[in-house]
Amino acid sequence: MTTPQHPPFPPRRPRRGPNAEEGDGRATGHAPAAAHGAPEGRPEAGHGHGHGAEGGGQGAGGGHGHSHTHSHGPAAPVSRHLRKVIAAVLIPFAAAVVVGLAVLWPGGAPSHERTGVGFDRQTQEATVTKVVALSCQSVNASGATPTGDTSTAEGSSAVQQAKGECKRATIRVDTGDDKGRTFNEIVQPDQSRQLHEGQKVVVAYEPSAPEDLQYSVTDINRRLPLALLAGIFALAVVVVGRLRGLMALVSLAISFLLLNFFILPAILQGSNPLVVAVIGSSAIMLIALYLCHGLSARTSVAVLGTLISLLLIGVLGSLFIGWAALTGNTDDNTGLIHGLYPSIDMSGLLLAGVIIGSLGVLDDVTVTQTSAVWELHEANPTMGWRGLYRAGIRIGRDHIASVVNTLVLAYAGAALPLLLLFSIAQSGVGTVANSELVAEEIVRTLVGSIGLVASVPVTTALAALVVSADRPAPAEGAAAGTRTPARGGRGRRRKR
Repeated sequence: MTTPQHPPFPPRRPRRGPNAEEGDGRATGHAPAAAHGAPEGRPEAGHGHGHGAEGGGQGAGGGHGHSHTHSHGPAAPVSRHLRKVIAAVLIPFAAAVVVGLAVLWPGGAPSHERTGVGFDRQTQEATVTKVVALSCQSVNASGATPTGDTSTAEGSSAVQQAKGECKRATIRVDTGDDKGRTFNEIVQPDQSRQLHEGQKVVVAYEPSAPEDLQYSVTDINRRLPLALLAGIFALAVVVVGRLRGLMALVSLAISFLLLNFFILPAILQGSNPLVVAVIGSSAIMLIALYLCHGLSARTSVAVLGTLISLLLIGVLGSLFIGWAALTGNTDDNTGLIHGLYPSIDMSGLLLAGVIIGSLGVLDDVTVTQTSAVWELHEANPTMGWRGLYRAGIRIGRDHIASVVNTLVLAYAGAALPLLLLFSIAQSGVGTVANSELVAEEIVRTLVGSIGLVASVPVTTALAALVVSADRPAPAEGAAAGTRTPARGGRGRRRKR
């Protein structure tokens, strides 16, 4: 036997009359909370609103109550107070950089009389129009009588040239006042740079030489392949990085402009190379980081970490360059610079190179560490600064190993011909390391590497302190994390 089930709220008969309401006055409540745009597990700032229709609907319909939230992007990474603290540190620093640029701006490199040595000579573009093979003996290309003695480099070259086949290249000048002028040049068989017809070359001009010797080929014109390679690089950066890649290219162009129009001319004008390098690299750092990563507290922490590491590199570099008595005048190029501009402090120029060379890798390390700490905090907002630091430093240790190895190999690759000479001479490791040429590279590498290693704990600690010290306002937390409960149960009639 079954007992009939009665509804807990029997339907009410509709009242008749002009003031009667339609519907039964019941309201069934449901509350689907739909969060739009907020990824799972990550707190987002938003606002919730709920609205419930209490009372009757049309006909026999029931009233509905529901609530949902709308997310409007991520919450501010740090509070306004912390942003003010960061700004109080960085704004005076940025102002000092701007003042330094204004005071030391050179307005162009100083003029001097060309010496005709090395890069300090007039050059023009030219084209090889014809190449003819002929006997080296007929033109006496070696300039020396072969004696048959091959024990010396000169004797071996003379014998090879006397028995070999040389080339006479006819070259046409394509630019300058002598455009269209042609001259001949003999290409020896053991010469590393062989010319062929149609090749674009660079020629040097010496007005004081005899007319038939005023022009000579100094190099190959590589502008087309280099421009094509640069275009491929820019395209790859933009395709992969999109807008951020485009901003990286813009910051790279600005860096080259600062290098060519401020750092180099200011040093040539006689300004202290260390001061110029610090101001120039600081300007490059500010522009590159904020342009590529945005004006945010996260980027500002990376800027602070980079700045502290650069200061450490400057102090260590100055100390050990002076202690090791490194002059910075170790090859023909630096000797030519010192001869043309005796007032330039060559050891200061060496230190400036260390600072500027370390800046690019420092940016990479500090930005990576700051982003890692920020992501750790977003994944676990309850983690304190010690926990954030320990987790971030574990990431940084992997980064240290790869970056230091990269820096050492980069310097070793640049000095590979020099190291090869020492290997040929069968010199010991101590003798090689003690020579000024190699000692410069050792100091440059180790000082830069120490700065890179120090940037990891420094930047990680700064980022952990900033994000852990941030405490969102209670109103913000309530707005982001609470939802308006729906009204359920029996509805009420609307009052008229």
